[in-house]
Amino acid sequence: MQLQVPKLSKLENRSLSGFRCFPERLPGPGRNGERGVSKDKIPEGWALGADRIFFSGGSPAPSLPYLEKLVEEARKLGDGNVKVNYDTNGFLTEGSLRRVLDFTTSVTFDIKAYHDDVHRALTGAPVEPVLRNAKYIAENAPERLWEFRVLLIPKITEGEVKPIAEFLSAIDSEIPLNFLAFRPNFVFEDYQGVTREALDRAVEVAREAGLKNVNWSGRADLPGKIFEATASEYDESGAKRAGGIAKRAGCVTLPRDCGSCQAIHQCPIKGYKPGRRT
Repeated sequence: MQLQVPKLSKLENRSLSGFRCFPERLPGPGRNGERGVSKDKIPEGWALGADRIFFSGGSPAPSLPYLEKLVEEARKLGDGNVKVNYDTNGFLTEGSLRRVLDFTTSVTFDIKAYHDDVHRALTGAPVEPVLRNAKYIAENAPERLWEFRVLLIPKITEGEVKPIAEFLSAIDSEIPLNFLAFRPNFVFEDYQGVTREALDRAVEVAREAGLKNVNWSGRADLPGKIFEATASEYDESGAKRAGGIAKRAGCVTLPRDCGSCQAIHQCPIKGYKPGRRT
């Protein structure tokens, strides 16, 4: 049986990941709740040592009512002790964030960028709600925060490392921060992966900014090329490169603003078919 997932009314609850969008038709929450607590139905997860249900994306936020029901069903089957991790891009309304914190055990929180034009070039959305929600979790639910994560993309988000670290350090120097190694993918399929040296330097910069719990993870040194800046509508050099990649993939609104774009439902980027998988 298929369930039509109810949508949240606010645009602020949506996916921001890599110019992607995701299907909205999912199996019923009871069925997936049973899978989440069954070692027999997802043996790969248990073999890896997984101890909780993990919601990721894109962003799970557009399907929040579905997830709440799924967790409710899973906990009925799991004696109420089922752990849940919620992986978020931070782009939620304040009310939705509180709902997420009501049913989660842990939260992994991506911060794509600190500067608004870099964030818009990468995601098509403003950064203010992300920073607002990051601050809220760090101050009001630190016990739920597994880590903040920053995807390190060469020449695009390297300039975001210091301001993000300073932003977090000003809240609490013990906040965990993990730099994720960018790998060529989707409309970035030909772009160069980040080097080990750049990841080590990002950790060093974050520690110099006052954070104590910093590391990096992922596969470094994947081949590719760094594209020259091709979108003059932005100020930051990282935004120019990211905006240029979006333009090349078919974005018709620069600076990017997906919320007001008239082509949002016919966006060429949504139909992009990469020729490379990493």
